[in-house]
Amino acid sequence: YNTDGKGFMRSLSESGISVKAGNVLIVGAGGAARAIGYYIAREADELCIYGRTPERAKRLVSDLRKVGKNVSYLAEISSTERFHVIINATPLGLREGDPAPFDTGRLRKGQTVCDLIYRNTRLLSEASKKGCSVLNGLGMLLWQGAYAFELWTAMKPDVDIMRKALVNSV
Repeated sequence: YNTDGKGFMRSLSESGISVKAGNVLIVGAGGAARAIGYYIAREADELCIYGRTPERAKRLVSDLRKVGKNVSYLAEISSTERFHVIINATPLGLREGDPAPFDTGRLRKGQTVCDLIYRNTRLLSEASKKGCSVLNGLGMLLWQGAYAFELWTAMKPDVDIMRKALVNSV
């Protein structure tokens, strides 16, 4: 089992964000992109994948087309205007001085920008200044942990206690 994708979708829902009937860009083509892409491909009108290793990104696109009808590879991020939701699934932002994973100058007010990193990053800070809604990866961490706990123990965890522990540890 992989609870990352389900946890991410729950985090979106909890924040009032939907990918249904939307255009979504995932930046990154690793395991986290695969996990969340599986769920997004089934709901979004369009899912684009950009990865710095084209072969890996194209392989992910090919796999996700098995669950979603409109999944495509993006060779470069020259424009972000058409996307309703943009998700960073790269490690850029883990370190304090990391750059944003793409040029944030093209973001527009009303877009949602998510970063799977558990804290606020340069990407989220710059997106917020542009009038975008932002979401970090803390909710995904919470919910994937809750789903994993339930799989392992067959018991529902107290999510409020888990949330408090996470918030206090970050």
